[in-house]
Amino acid sequence: MSGNLYIVSTPIGNLEDITLRALRTLKEVDAIAAEDTRHSRKLLNHYGITKPMISYWSEKEKVRSEEIIEKLRSGLSVAIISDAGTPGISDPGAVLIKRAIEEGIDVIPIPGPSAAIAALSVSGLSTEEFTFIGFLPPKAAQRQKRLNELALEPRTLIFYEAPHRIFETLKDMEEIFGQRQAALAKEITKMHEEILRGTISEIVDMLETRTIAGEYVIIVEGKSKEAVSIDEALDEIKSLMKRGKGRKEAVKIVAEGYGLSKKELYDRSLVGQ
Repeated sequence: MSGNLYIVSTPIGNLEDITLRALRTLKEVDAIAAEDTRHSRKLLNHYGITKPMISYWSEKEKVRSEEIIEKLRSGLSVAIISDAGTPGISDPGAVLIKRAIEEGIDVIPIPGPSAAIAALSVSGLSTEEFTFIGFLPPKAAQRQKRLNELALEPRTLIFYEAPHRIFETLKDMEEIFGQRQAALAKEITKMHEEILRGTISEIVDMLETRTIAGEYVIIVEGKSKEAVSIDEALDEIKSLMKRGKGRKEAVKIVAEGYGLSKKELYDRSLVGQ
């Protein structure tokens, strides 16, 4: 009989943010697969947990996944942890989880801290519907292309960003999203935690006087569904098509973004072609 694979969420900064269930699971499993064993050992040592560890990071993900699957097939139980937060969410883990499911192995979530949800909860922006994007492409052209694709998204947007790209990313957002309300969470749950709120431009200005370091979560309000004329919607469609979107895809994006009829927009977009 196969062992169980436990997906264990660990603290994103404050070691006290681990759940009792996570601690019990880490103490009971036969082995722990960690993104970085040196980093995770600090957490395990803090709670007196001693278990065989398997190094599991992005470049070794496929190879180590097969090694872990063999352990699970033999009846051993394994917990996978990342450096912080939940494995597979902007962290290694998805490859192993998919393989375990393919093998019919029970995959059990042990939920806990999430930087995205923690930052959203204190952002002051809408939490009714939101879209987690994670890290944007590091290259400017690809990043701007992705932001343009998200420009009409009506739901609150959540991004992760590295400190050395935070200014570039916010500047791109300012140009593409305009003066939307946003929140920037720095080092959430850690000693130097700070939340900046305001328009994207205001946050850029505030950031100018602060030390750039640590992990960042950017929360941006979605595109408001204000009433627009058909002509304005058609202009949006033309703009999207110039940026490489097909007609049907451009019509779908604009129709859903503004709550308009896809058929009417499509038919009107053909006029004069």
